[in-house]
Amino acid sequence: MQGHIFNLPNSLSFLRILLIPWFIYYLDAGQTSTAVIIMFIALLTDWLDGQTARWTNEVSDMGKILDPLADKLCLASVALYYLWKGELPIWFVAFVVFRDLVIFFGAAWIRHRHNVLTTSLWPGKWAVGFVSMMFITMVWPLPIFQKWPLKEFFMYLSAATLLYSFIEYCVRFYRIQKGLDFKS
Repeated sequence: MQGHIFNLPNSLSFLRILLIPWFIYYLDAGQTSTAVIIMFIALLTDWLDGQTARWTNEVSDMGKILDPLADKLCLASVALYYLWKGELPIWFVAFVVFRDLVIFFGAAWIRHRHNVLTTSLWPGKWAVGFVSMMFITMVWPLPIFQKWPLKEFFMYLSAATLLYSFIEYCVRFYRIQKGLDFKS
């Protein structure tokens, strides 16, 4: 692996992973304000890890793995929590978990078989952003989020962008497998 394993950007990704159980604990305990603060810290670390990696010139192979892994763990954990609470449909959560598992293991296979470290694609980043917006509408008790069907809007927008990004990742994996040029 190139670059340092322990640096500020990777520490921010680790922090995001460590925040998951605390977020779910406080959300389930009805301490919404604390859960919202933890959620915004996690969203901030998601933005900051990539920015600090570029600012400090500490982009590392570990960071290219850890950042999307942290995204996938956060997304799946919160989606499964809301499925358990009956606030998200099973088709959405099953698709999110299936998609993330295929992308994670596909990237691991490509790394093992072709020694290519794949990075996140922009459609995937947009999809995670829309899922985050959906979770914000579910967690943060603002009147506008309850007056308008914003959760449903972001859920369907997320599903569409998740599907599009899933297709993009599959095409990339196929192209790498066949030895063709691919988007990095």
